[in-house]
Amino acid sequence: MAWQAEHLEGASPWETIEWAVATYGNRLALSASFGGPEGMALIDMISKITNEVTILTIDTGFLFRETIEFREEVMRRYQLPLEVLRPELSIGEQVERYGERMRTCSPDLCCQVRKIEPLERALEDYDAWMTGIRREQTPQRANTKVVAWEERYGAAKIAPLAFMTKEWAHAYVAEHDVPVNPLLKRGYKSIGCEPQTRPVAPDEDPRAGRWAGIEKTECGLHWVDGKIVRGNA
Repeated sequence: MAWQAEHLEGASPWETIEWAVATYGNRLALSASFGGPEGMALIDMISKITNEVTILTIDTGFLFRETIEFREEVMRRYQLPLEVLRPELSIGEQVERYGERMRTCSPDLCCQVRKIEPLERALEDYDAWMTGIRREQTPQRANTKVVAWEERYGAAKIAPLAFMTKEWAHAYVAEHDVPVNPLLKRGYKSIGCEPQTRPVAPDEDPRAGRWAGIEKTECGLHWVDGKIVRGNA
C-alpha cells in the first residue's frame, strides 16, 4: 500500500474515489454514520461515479431518532446499496452479560461490542472500505494515510478526505445541495450515540460533545490502539 498512499497523497477526493472504484469494484464499501458532512460528501461523490459501492452503517441501538430518520431520507435520494450493521447482542442481553452500566452505552467495551465487532464481521465480504475521517479531527487521526492496510479488518482502508479541512466539507455540502443531519443545526458538531453525545458551544472543539467528562475521543473504529479486548467488564 506504500506506493498507493504516496501516489494519492494530495490527490483530490474525486481522484481517490475513482481509483478505489477502479481497483476494488463491488468489493469496495463506504462506512458512513450519517452524522457529519464528511460522510454525506462522500456519498454524494460516490453516487456520481458508481452505484455499486455499498454503504455500511452501524446501528448501535443507541442512535438518535433524528439520525435514523435522516438515514432513511438520504437513501431515498441516493441509489446506493445500504447495509445496516447491528450488534449480536441486544441492549438487554448486553446489560445481562456486562452489567447495568451498559444500558447507556458506557465506553469502552460498549464501543467494541456494538461498533467494532459488527464492522469486523461486515468487512469479511469486502477488500477495501472508505471512510470520511480527516486528520485534523483528533490527535489519533493526525497520521491517517489516504490508503493503508488495516490488519485487524483484513481490508484496505481508504480516506479520500484525510487532508481536507472542516471548511472544505461544509463548503462541499452547501455547494452541491447535499442534505446533512438536522442535529448539526441544533448545536451538535459530532454526532454519535445519544447517551454519549451533547451539543457544544460555538467555541468548543467539535469532539467535546462526545463522551463528555471522560478522557475519550474515539470509539476505536479508526484508532488501532483504542481497540478494547472484549471481556467481563
